[in-house]
Amino acid sequence: MKRRSFLKYSGAAAAWAGFQFKGFSINPAPQLPFLQALAAGGNPNDRILVLIQLNGGNDGLNTFIPLDQYDKLANLRSNVLIPENSVLSLTGTIVNGLHPAMTHLRDMYNNGLVSVVQNVGYPNQDYSHFRSTDIWMSASDSDQLLETGWAGRYLQSQHPAFPDGYPNPDNPDPLAIQIGSFVSLALMGNTVPMGMAISDPTAYYEFVNDIVEPAPDTPYGDELEFIRLVAQQAQVYYQSIKGAADVGQNLSALYPASGENYLADQLRIVAQLISGGLKTPIYIVSLDGFDTHSDQVDGNFSTTEGIHAELLRKVSEAIGAFQDDLKLLGVDERVAGFTFSEFGRTIASNASLGTDHGAAAPLFAFGKNVIPGIIGDNPQIPDNPFASADLPMQHDFRSVYASALQDWFGIANPESILNYQFPILPIFKAASSGSTVLDTARVHVSNFPNPFHHATTFTFTTDGGRVSIDLLDMSGRVLQTIVEGTYPAGTHRVTFSRSDLRPGHYFYSIKVNGATVTKKLLVI
Repeated sequence: MKRRSFLKYSGAAAAWAGFQFKGFSINPAPQLPFLQALAAGGNPNDRILVLIQLNGGNDGLNTFIPLDQYDKLANLRSNVLIPENSVLSLTGTIVNGLHPAMTHLRDMYNNGLVSVVQNVGYPNQDYSHFRSTDIWMSASDSDQLLETGWAGRYLQSQHPAFPDGYPNPDNPDPLAIQIGSFVSLALMGNTVPMGMAISDPTAYYEFVNDIVEPAPDTPYGDELEFIRLVAQQAQVYYQSIKGAADVGQNLSALYPASGENYLADQLRIVAQLISGGLKTPIYIVSLDGFDTHSDQVDGNFSTTEGIHAELLRKVSEAIGAFQDDLKLLGVDERVAGFTFSEFGRTIASNASLGTDHGAAAPLFAFGKNVIPGIIGDNPQIPDNPFASADLPMQHDFRSVYASALQDWFGIANPESILNYQFPILPIFKAASSGSTVLDTARVHVSNFPNPFHHATTFTFTTDGGRVSIDLLDMSGRVLQTIVEGTYPAGTHRVTFSRSDLRPGHYFYSIKVNGATVTKKLLVI
């Protein structure tokens, strides 16, 4: 069969319907809204946040070791505890140290590039991996189910019309990239994921180097291979990523050889894309294996060796190489990151040379523009804890998110993303934001009830100025102006009746003297 006939007949479905290419969802029709959404961009202050997920629940007590509690720990976890003389010392503290495998992170800390947030968790810990991960990804309460992610809601607030009209010349790049087989709940927006997934580093390099998955050595296979290449080249987000990969580079000699450290392989890709000019503001990478119920340490050799030591070595090595790369590439001013895990481990070890599911654990933020040091107190270890005792929370993980939203991305009202106000922690040096967001000192707005059936009341407080509230549909089109005028300082209330407005999801956009924020509205 001729190639043209093959394209016309047997290739029609492959050319126009989505299919999987080494983990990539591919469709060559750029007008489709969902694929347009994947190529959305926009990053007003040019800052980038890299989230490093440690899957399984990291043992914080053997990672960031509270030396002032060492004697109590020795009584409770002697078969896994790091020898005191092996703990890596840190500049400026004698009561904390790092696991001996984390030399790169030790050097970064001593050079003022790391902030450690102590005892991070959430109230009423759920010890399920799946549920706790969902809580972290969505920023929900432990008894609350949210279908959107915290980062997805942030990105949606900056792009209320998303996905319609994307990509465009001003926004050609993906909003977020996750290296993994799927886009996590963290990036879920109101209707679609706000980012795209790259299945793994191997598939990434095949993708950007135009390597096509081998097809059968038959006439049909030859045509199939051609179809795959055509579809790959036509997909909507291909050019922006490949363009960045083509001009991007890695300069650090600290990266291990490809395939030796999966986390380092992922971060190497992130650095390459950033150096290549991709404007994507959020990246998510991950490392599995932290569910260390048994054989956390090498019982035949030393507690400084074993599964957990190898994992922490990879984390430290990967972050160290990534930060070095960012510095050499001249982009370290713009990039920060932090690690997170769905929970910590128990205070006491078990008889299998492991630890069980716990609650709070330390979180590491890193980058040139983090405020270095330790936030919070060392966990206090009880004398005689019950068998499954764990560490109580000192800092709600959503305070870390609120701090990133406000001080890193320049969002003046992170509670509009996280649904509640959380303390801002001194983690990030504040952004000089170019985004138009409302200053909560100038205006606060809410509506109740939401969802509503007949009517809802908008309440806004301002220190004076011109205020407008517009009702938007899911495409960002203004349906109605609810409020418009100059209001004196104080609190004002306006009741809005739905009239003939159909049930569904909407937005309302609040503008005060040119500054704007957008919130969700649900009519039932």
